[in-house]
Amino acid sequence: MIVEISLIVTAAKLFFMPLYRSTDFEVHRNWLAVTHNLTIDQWYYDETSEWTLDYPPFFAWLEYGLSHIAKVFDPEMVKLENLNYASDMTVLFQRLSVIVLDFVYIYGAKSCSQLLSDGNLLVFILLVANPGLLMVDHIHFQYNGFLFGILLLSISNMITSNFIATAFWFAVLLNFKHIFLYVAPVYVVYMLRAYCFTVSSNDGVHTPWYSFSLTNLIKLALTVISVFCLSFGPFIDQLPQVFSRLFPFKRGLCHAYWAPNFWALYNIADKILQKLCLKFGIPVATSEASMTGGLVQEFEHAVLPTITPSITFAITAISMIPALIKLWHLGADRGYRCLSFVRCLTLCATCAFMFGWHVHEKAILMILIPLSFLSVLGDIDCNLFLFISVVGHYSLFPLLYPKNLLSIKIFMLLTHMAIAFCYIPSLYELVKTKPHKKRGFMLLPGLKRFQSLYLYGFMAVCIYENSIHTFLGFDKTLPFLPLMITSVYCALGVCYFWFYYYYYFLTFNLSRVPTLMTSRSARYEKKVT
Repeated sequence: MIVEISLIVTAAKLFFMPLYRSTDFEVHRNWLAVTHNLTIDQWYYDETSEWTLDYPPFFAWLEYGLSHIAKVFDPEMVKLENLNYASDMTVLFQRLSVIVLDFVYIYGAKSCSQLLSDGNLLVFILLVANPGLLMVDHIHFQYNGFLFGILLLSISNMITSNFIATAFWFAVLLNFKHIFLYVAPVYVVYMLRAYCFTVSSNDGVHTPWYSFSLTNLIKLALTVISVFCLSFGPFIDQLPQVFSRLFPFKRGLCHAYWAPNFWALYNIADKILQKLCLKFGIPVATSEASMTGGLVQEFEHAVLPTITPSITFAITAISMIPALIKLWHLGADRGYRCLSFVRCLTLCATCAFMFGWHVHEKAILMILIPLSFLSVLGDIDCNLFLFISVVGHYSLFPLLYPKNLLSIKIFMLLTHMAIAFCYIPSLYELVKTKPHKKRGFMLLPGLKRFQSLYLYGFMAVCIYENSIHTFLGFDKTLPFLPLMITSVYCALGVCYFWFYYYYYFLTFNLSRVPTLMTSRSARYEKKVT
């Protein structure tokens, strides 16, 4: 079934080829030209295009390798001066390159899903048919799929206690896209505790310091350092320039479209306070706030304190600390430790999404991908996956803004919801020891009443932004309003998820550990028969 599902999803991607594509298409075409025509000492200095190379060296080398295949399709594609070039063969090559690289993601999804005894095929389907990846990579255009494939490979190796392989794959991932630095503390804490300390704590509280293995630490260090040396070694003389490209801090707190996180709520609170101050005669900045102009730039808040990069980093780090402390105190139960790692990974990715600097809306995938794996491993994981998958995937809708894509977006989301809401809750109902209560009116499977009501609210949001807004003539005077409504409404859901999942992680204990990589089929079959 895995092969058949992979082929069906791949065939669907082929149909997306002629659809809308974002400026990221030109970004990657330009990177093909930069790496193909210039020597490596010029890659991170070239400014022929505004879309300068700003990914780590491994991705630059990937573009270099792809450029030699690209020129077979169309030599004009890799000419540095051909800005905004998009011939039919260029589109074909670029789209195909994403599809082919996605087989890394399919392999990573298979590696993780096969570790599960129950729901493994369901998890594989949820991963490879993720509507967010389909929208972002195969319509909007990016290369996130194979990156998440490498992430899943590192997770599967961590679960099977192949720590050196885990360190290798995660180091490789960081050198392809540095956004995954946000979850690096989870890997560091877990591997130090589970691999560098050779004895597990029975009570999950006391650390057996006597069992620390310097040899294991050296093995991990050498693995990671070797990967980074291979990546950054050729650029050793230009590291300041490379890092200035990798970490630009002049892009502002929020992206052009606010990611649905804490800062979206902070921004809207500032706008409301500004209006109230003006109404009551309190002197505040009266200029139109550039944060609602749809531009990527720095801006100052009118009433609330203006946020700087250092503030976001501090809040993000502080928000992760309780989860990392909980992760450090691992018990002896292996299933508990594995679940703690993946849950902490999901939670820290959420912390980064909530409080990070200039967070892209696409970063929601860093939460949805690992949570897809967890969705069949706990009732709360199931509940929150069903909830946040709708919120997160809907929050990506503004990326595909052409009106002719509305039906495609809705179809992909509803198809994913149909699979998830029908099959994940039923898996839990089969293994419950108590009779399942009859579901109430308008209550979505696996969700609580207020969660269901919140998700139904997306219908109103969708109708307003696609019909009512234009009908009222606000598309001329308030063009950013639909994006603001979508972002703020989704941000409420993401904040709820973050609070609930954090509480769940911190209070999770051994008595609630489901079986991982061993069969639950006895209970399952008993209940069925």
